[in-house]
Amino acid sequence: MSEKIKVVLLEPGKLARTAEIDASLAGMQKVVGGLIEPFYPFEEQVCIVCNEESKINGMRPNRSVKNDDGVMVDFIFGPAFICDCRGENLDSLSDEQIDRYGKMFRYPEHLARVNGTLFGIPYRPQPEQER
Repeated sequence: MSEKIKVVLLEPGKLARTAEIDASLAGMQKVVGGLIEPFYPFEEQVCIVCNEESKINGMRPNRSVKNDDGVMVDFIFGPAFICDCRGENLDSLSDEQIDRYGKMFRYPEHLARVNGTLFGIPYRPQPEQER
């Protein structure tokens, strides 16, 4: 039986949610729909794991990643999850981290360009799209 880790799951068009996922490489690849790529935008050792090819293979826009000043530094495409990255293997978030990152990334976003600048615009999904 595979080990599970507790993560914040980010799916395009859906509210962020807590999920337990298979901690194996194959399990993580299944969640993101392809090769995994950890992204380290936070000071603490927590990462966003996304599909390595999501921006070039036409995956749907998901959420923006902002710096401490609220400026967008990247945009996630396709499904992704947030997990602990302190050790050699990816691991579960603490309950406090699940709450914090779940709130930070609660709403999916549309990607928009205004006067040449890209913005992530949060929106509330339709009830049938929520989990």
